[in-house]
Formats: sequence, structure tokens, C-alpha cells
Amino acid sequence: MTQMAIEEGDRIPAVTLTDGEDQPLVLQDHAAGEIFVLYFYPKDDTSGCTREAQDFSALLSEFQLAGARVLGVSKDNAIKHQKFIAKYDLTIPLATDAEGAAMEAFGVWVQKQMYGKTYMGIDRSTFLFDTDGKLVRAWRKVKVPGHAVEVLEAVKELANS
Repeated sequence: MTQMAIEEGDRIPAVTLTDGEDQPLVLQDHAAGEIFVLYFYPKDDTSGCTREAQDFSALLSEFQLAGARVLGVSKDNAIKHQKFIAKYDLTIPLATDAEGAAMEAFGVWVQKQMYGKTYMGIDRSTFLFDTDGKLVRAWRKVKVPGHAVEVLEAVKELANS
């Protein structure tokens, strides 16, 4: 399968996710007029994904002070997201991309390999959009430790530019 991954300068793709209440969330509308951080992660309640969600949650008020919205996305459904949020007292909103349309648009649905087996999965990635909905920075193949802080610094730079 060939993918046209979003690149810096591109606008937020016209895709619809499902929010934590199992309602449609149009990505362009959700991000309109604000700095927007969108991060894709593989699976609720796994060690790296939990740490990433906790890190973004811990910094959520600072993101908001800088005028940014943050949204995490995986293929997990709203019920799994709600359990994940409750279990770890997360404050970050989570959305579902069950059909994979956003993952395709962002080029994060990729072939992976573990223990000699090849499979399709989500490449942990984060995307930063300006208030006009243009991509200003992308982090791909994210390593969790320190990542949320790095994204927050980029948000602050963008907010002050």
C-alpha cells in the first residue's frame, strides 16, 4: 500500500475520528484557530503508551496556557479509552481512528517487525499544527522519555513567534 504522508506546510487532513464519547470528531474543526498537537500511539494501557499519555497529561495545563490543544489517537475504541483514562487519571483527550483514515493520511500505519514477525501497526508520531491548520513540525518514531517536554517547548516557540 502506498501512502502520501503529510509533510510540513500541509494542512490538517480532512478526516473524521471518534471522540471519547463515541461521537464523530472532525479533525479540521477540532483544531480550528488553535495551536494543535496530535499524537498517534499504538495501544492503550501498554507501558510506553501509558507513560506518553501520563507525560502529556502532566503538562496539559502548560500546553493550554500556550494556547494549544492536545489530542491522542489510537485504534482503541471509546470504551477502552475511558478505562485507560480512568485507570491512570489521564487528563488528555483521546480519540479513535478505527478505520485508519487518519493513520493513512499521516503515514503512521506502517509495517513493523518484532521477534521476527512482520505486522502492520502504528508508528508512534506527533504532529504540531499552527493556528491556520498548517503542519509546522512532525516527530516520527518517537521515543517517549522527554518527548512531551520537547513538544511543549516547540509549542511555546510557535506561540511566541
